[in-house]
Amino acid sequence: MKPLPRRTKIIATLGPATDAAGVLEGVLGAGVDVVRLNFSHGDKAHHAQRVARVRSIAHRLGREVAVLADLGGPKIRIEKFGEGRVVLAGGQPFTLDCRDDAPPGDENRVGCSYLGLPRDVRAGDTLLLDDGLIALRVEEVAGPEVRTVVLAGGRLSDRKGLNRLGGGLSLGALTDKDRADIRTAAELGVDFIAISFCRSAADVHETRALAEAAGSHAGLVAKIERSEAIENLGEIIDASDAVMVARGDLGVEIGDAELPGLQKKIIRESLARNKVVITATQMLQSMVDSPIPTRAEVLDVANAVIDGTDAVMLSQETAAGSHPQRAVEAMARICLGAERQFRMDTDFEAAPRNLQKVDQAIAMAAMFLAEHIQVRAILALTESGSTARWLSRFRSEVPIFGLSRHEGARRRMALMRDVFPTAFDSRGLPPAQAARVAIKHLFDLGFLEAGDRVMITSGDTMEQRGATNTLRMLAVGADGVAEGMGTL
Repeated sequence: MKPLPRRTKIIATLGPATDAAGVLEGVLGAGVDVVRLNFSHGDKAHHAQRVARVRSIAHRLGREVAVLADLGGPKIRIEKFGEGRVVLAGGQPFTLDCRDDAPPGDENRVGCSYLGLPRDVRAGDTLLLDDGLIALRVEEVAGPEVRTVVLAGGRLSDRKGLNRLGGGLSLGALTDKDRADIRTAAELGVDFIAISFCRSAADVHETRALAEAAGSHAGLVAKIERSEAIENLGEIIDASDAVMVARGDLGVEIGDAELPGLQKKIIRESLARNKVVITATQMLQSMVDSPIPTRAEVLDVANAVIDGTDAVMLSQETAAGSHPQRAVEAMARICLGAERQFRMDTDFEAAPRNLQKVDQAIAMAAMFLAEHIQVRAILALTESGSTARWLSRFRSEVPIFGLSRHEGARRRMALMRDVFPTAFDSRGLPPAQAARVAIKHLFDLGFLEAGDRVMITSGDTMEQRGATNTLRMLAVGADGVAEGMGTL
């Protein structure tokens, strides 16, 4: 019988490194489940070319690989310097010039992409540049100028990011470019759209309305990277389909000492609210240059897996690193090691009560039985993938096979921990026969063997979204045909 695949999913960012000949094939073959398109870079034609290559290679490999379009969002940056870079010394004055016609910068001042910055800051605030490497204290605001003194200096180059310690900048989550990029994402048929610098549920609702108007039903990923998002965490999770712990800007805004606890909180809250959760940013950062990760990075990835994250993400490691395939292989190896060494017990006492959805109730019943009756696997016959998502929220050692005829549903399930998307067409089959055929299908694929017991969820009415209302227990016979059919 085939060994079960890795349960935790891997997201890899595409970039110049994966555009090189043969690299994308190696990265996908190493086990990537979702590819990320960074819409902060590149144009529509470039993104379309990458999507086409991913779809072609995934088909050739016989794998379900989803595409995530990551919107650039209102990233605040300084503008360019006349000489490309300067060196700032501690104690020196430095001005942020918030005019749209600010001249090229020098060691005394530089332009800022966010012209509203003078309205949002006051004397005594701390501004952080280049992911916190350079710190400025605001001394005064004079018209369009934010005059500061350098607290922590260093080398500063063009277009570096700017954050306010503690958050509080008022710009919205979506820019005009993001709105255009949502239309592009819809045309490309992406499976997920990530909202950068999400502040509240309203940002998610606006993005969903724009995506649906463009003809897209992509899942929405809310990136938690602002301090305001922490204050509105519950409503953001409820409004989204998935949540990303975006540790870069979040760490800059709230301080690195608070980040570990918040990561655990976001993962815990997402699972409690039945949403997919991704852990991202600098997970294997040393592998941008090194062929092996540091021990600290190994522990970081493993800790996220043990905490229950659905997916872990590689950014610069695959987009621009020297060892993209090795980074994916290392990530997969670490995830498998953490999964082998730690068993997560499902706390049914903490499970939601008074469920309104029948498919959610069926999923809870299936996972409860899986914890108390030895079964080899759970099979979800699903149109949209929603039943598989409900099942995957209850962390268990029992694998979940999401069987669907819809490519989009299978790709969405590629982001869910413990779920293994599988192509299966149940059209024309009554539920009981569809269950038997599904068992035989997985038996022929090598994932089941004679004597295994499995549970299968389906609906009395097949080929209908949200119709799951039946749970069956089956035993696999010598030839893969189900025996001892029972309905619960």
